[in-house]
Amino acid sequence: AFLLFVGDLNRAEKGASLHTDTFQPQGVEGLLITSVDAALAGQNTLLAAESLGYGGVIIGLVRYKSEEVAALFNLPDYTYPVFGIALGVPNQQHDVKPRLPLKQVVFEEEYQEQQVEAILDYDQVQADYAGARASTSWSQRLAEQFGQAEPRSTRKNLEQKKLL
Repeated sequence: AFLLFVGDLNRAEKGASLHTDTFQPQGVEGLLITSVDAALAGQNTLLAAESLGYGGVIIGLVRYKSEEVAALFNLPDYTYPVFGIALGVPNQQHDVKPRLPLKQVVFEEEYQEQQVEAILDYDQVQADYAGARASTSWSQRLAEQFGQAEPRSTRKNLEQKKLL
């Protein structure tokens, strides 16, 4: 199964219209609220599916084809695709992908900025885990994702759906 998780202010628009003629969902606040809501729902869905023996893969790249995905799922104004999850019965078992060490993501009292060595160490951890499957390092994938302008399709779809 493929599940699509949607940032949804469509219901909010309908509810607000009961009390006011003004509805202004455009901007960062609405996108953050609805994206976090979708992420929480997706994480819980994946955990529940895994507890039942299913496997899943989160597909974040739906945003690169957000116009097409929105059309395919007939998404109305004030909604946008955030990510999908492909669920099924796994045909192979992999070890759990190693995450950043706790000391690099949990801090007491104040944020601890990471040194480049921590990134290089994690590149090695990921390379050891992926083995021959690895075609790029973790930090190279970060550069590919954040080293370019945002996909025009995402912004265009958000504008079409009256969210930007």
